Amino acid sequence: MNKERRLGRGLEALLGRPLDRPHDSLEIHREPADEPQDGLLQIHVYEIENNPFQPRRDFDDAAIGELSESLKEHGMIQPLVVRRNGDRYQLIAGERRLRAAIKAGWQQVPAQVREADDRQMSEVAIVENLQRKDLNALEKALSFQQYLERYGCKQEELANRLKIDRSTIANLIRLLELPETIQQSIRSGSLSQGHARALLPLGDEREQVAFCKRIHEQSLSVRATEELVQQAIHHADREPLTVVGSDAARSKAAKRTGQQSAALEQELRSALGTKVELKQKAGGRGQIVVHFSGLEEFERLRKHLCGRQRESKVG
Repeated sequence: MNKERRLGRGLEALLGRPLDRPHDSLEIHREPADEPQDGLLQIHVYEIENNPFQPRRDFDDAAIGELSESLKEHGMIQPLVVRRNGDRYQLIAGERRLRAAIKAGWQQVPAQVREADDRQMSEVAIVENLQRKDLNALEKALSFQQYLERYGCKQEELANRLKIDRSTIANLIRLLELPETIQQSIRSGSLSQGHARALLPLGDEREQVAFCKRIHEQSLSVRATEELVQQAIHHADREPLTVVGSDAARSKAAKRTGQQSAALEQELRSALGTKVELKQKAGGRGQIVVHFSGLEEFERLRKHLCGRQRESKVG
């Protein structure tokens, strides 16, 4: 099943009504008539405004050029989806197709007119871009974050509305915690999402930037990066435990303690769904540092850690 048909069903679900399509035999000309055809309107390209909730910031000129040539050869098989905005129209879905049509010299494009409020517009824009592999991870992350801030909802609610896993939202949003230099590498495509996620447990920005440089210089795989990051965490500068005995015994005990700490850190990260640091000091003292990316993440962690206790007190 092709991507366009999957997207069509997603739009249908979000907009709450059927999304009509042209018949396979319908030939859409580059200079179509104004009259509706099979439920489609032919709208002038400059009467269509961009989707104000479009998370995509960068459009590949070469890809738009290729799509433009395809439109010249085959026509626009999947129409745009728009809503009325006064005496003009506002794009709901299909910005790449609109840009390609303009590049191809089209004056009009086939479009379906739908009723959609701002929230539906935001959700459609997210869904449309999630299904595109060439959208960088930070653009997806920003679209999630902006939606959560704009409508004051939880990650779980957005995940349910979009029919995706909450972890997908959480993992992408966490990328926004990375230093700007690393985010720029993600935008340019020189650093993959997998590599970027592997750097998150480090916590220290200077160390993350140093690892990013190392990934580029040594062409490290994601798996190799994850292993090196774990090694760096295990050997992080921390106050060592005092162990009585021979040098060999102290070394063995320290190594065992480091392995136990790493295992506990991983267990806590899995349980809380966020970055956790376990810092041990002499005399058995230490700290557990739980990171959060914003108020929404803090509230989720607070409920996770204190929910049962609060409920028992209320009861």
